Amino acid sequence: MCGIAGAVGGGWHSSQLRAMLGAQHHRGPDASGIYLDPGHGAGLAHNRLSIIDLSEAGRQPMADSTGRFHVVFNGEIYNYLELRAELSGYPFRTRTDTEVILAAYQRWGAACLDRFIGMFAFLIWDERERTLFAARDRFGVKPLHYHVLPGGGLLIASEIHALHAAGVDSRPDEVAWSTYLVSGLHDHSDRTFWHGVTALAPGHQLVWKDGRHAVSCWYDLADRVGPEFDMRPTGAVEEEYLGLMHETVGLRFRSDVPVGITISGGLDSATLLGLVHTMEKGAGQVKTFTYVTGDDRYDELPWVQKMLAQTGHESVVCRLNAEDVPELAESVQRHEDGPFGGMPTVAYARVFERAREQGVIVLLEGQGMDEQWAGYDYYAPLAHPEAKNEAPQGPVQGSRQSPVRPECLVPEFRSLAESLHPRRPFPDALRNRQYQDTRYTKIPRALRFNDRVSMRVGCELREPFLDHRLFELAFRQPADRKIANGQRKWLLRKITRGLLPGEIAEAPKRPVQTPQREWLAGPLRDWSEGCIETALDRFGGEWLDRAAVRAAWEEYRQGKSDNSFYVWQWISIGLTLRAQPVRQLTEVK
Repeated sequence: MCGIAGAVGGGWHSSQLRAMLGAQHHRGPDASGIYLDPGHGAGLAHNRLSIIDLSEAGRQPMADSTGRFHVVFNGEIYNYLELRAELSGYPFRTRTDTEVILAAYQRWGAACLDRFIGMFAFLIWDERERTLFAARDRFGVKPLHYHVLPGGGLLIASEIHALHAAGVDSRPDEVAWSTYLVSGLHDHSDRTFWHGVTALAPGHQLVWKDGRHAVSCWYDLADRVGPEFDMRPTGAVEEEYLGLMHETVGLRFRSDVPVGITISGGLDSATLLGLVHTMEKGAGQVKTFTYVTGDDRYDELPWVQKMLAQTGHESVVCRLNAEDVPELAESVQRHEDGPFGGMPTVAYARVFERAREQGVIVLLEGQGMDEQWAGYDYYAPLAHPEAKNEAPQGPVQGSRQSPVRPECLVPEFRSLAESLHPRRPFPDALRNRQYQDTRYTKIPRALRFNDRVSMRVGCELREPFLDHRLFELAFRQPADRKIANGQRKWLLRKITRGLLPGEIAEAPKRPVQTPQREWLAGPLRDWSEGCIETALDRFGGEWLDRAAVRAAWEEYRQGKSDNSFYVWQWISIGLTLRAQPVRQLTEVK
């Protein structure tokens, strides 16, 4: 797990690579390195977080055995040992998965991507052909962003503020901000919150040569699944899926540094804990990490304790207090490169801080099961055979009241917002909504939040249930295996029953929550108002209607709103304006 950067074409200087290295030091505090092409056509830079092969041999940028190909890589190829055996003719010099990427690319070219099980973003420079190849993993666990230079060259980095450090103008992208404020949408396309910075989409690759770049899709979940359902007996599906779960978790324990897990009281993290406990054969040596806020209405520690009573794992409780939020939220904002998910993300940042303090460098979490097995409440009506197969309307978030306040925006700015027009590749409404959440909405934004808060303190986060093989198998199952007798995740609960206490396996879905609504209007009221006023000072009259925002904030303070999402949106603008190093934001009209 690392930070990567690169530059190709003309119009850049090696000092920009060094600036990007400095801006991404937190992603790889263990070592750094730069490669400069002898022909001055490219440069690669790398911040190293040592996870596999901790020796000097694992340093990057790394060249293949011929010296033709040079790579910088962020992530993990979990099946690197199996691929290494398949590539037995290659003269390996290290024990790293990085060198396996080089050997696989040398043998199979871009087709190597389909052979990788993992999370990754990497750049490969071909000295002979003067070509750059870049790729991002199937679901976009690891980030990659680029800026097109005059003349067609590229600056590329893991994080956007690294590009800003290299001199890319840090103007906000008004379309992205308007879309976010009008509908709550973000991270659903290759557009970022910053003008001139493009995200390489999940499952996509980029090829640059002679001043031109081309982006193409190498993996799409719907295309791999196809329209037909898996109608085998459920017993066969259960056996295959359980076997895959054991394999995916086992692969993600490949590490030369300590591994822990994050758990809440829900089914997904309980399943992860049960699988880990089975793999350990009862040893219970892996530490678990859970955040709490001291509010019994939201904390899930009692559920966690019920699970740990069965497994015997050590519990590390990570407390977030209201008074911790201002400083921690501003630190998180400096790394997120855009609005993030409010107090849950801030609380999650505290988890990774504690893990680092405990010497645990790698953490596993249970992201992905709700999208696979229709765990959210809004999936239930879509499981009916007569459900309309159309894109959902309205804001992405949900509550009794609208979670957004577009009426508080200046009309001209509000009109810039884009609508989501997701691809609907399946013949049934349920899978199309699952696909939307996986490809465009829930998973992309959660992955950005989580990557940045983990890498902020040099921790690696692994997501075993985001293995594409699990997704593909689950997506092939008909609706009545996902939702049956009013119970969501029906077959998953059946599969995992032997791993969990019964009360956990049958527990209803509970959203991950914090007392955000209460804190923003209570102990954090002055801080919240200060952030909102910072936003109004800069964008009042341009983006935000000052009177409307202040009136809505006053109603919120009086307890007249059932959600805090729109308040957090305005706070996010203020936090972004306060964040460094994006100093130019307040200077550009």
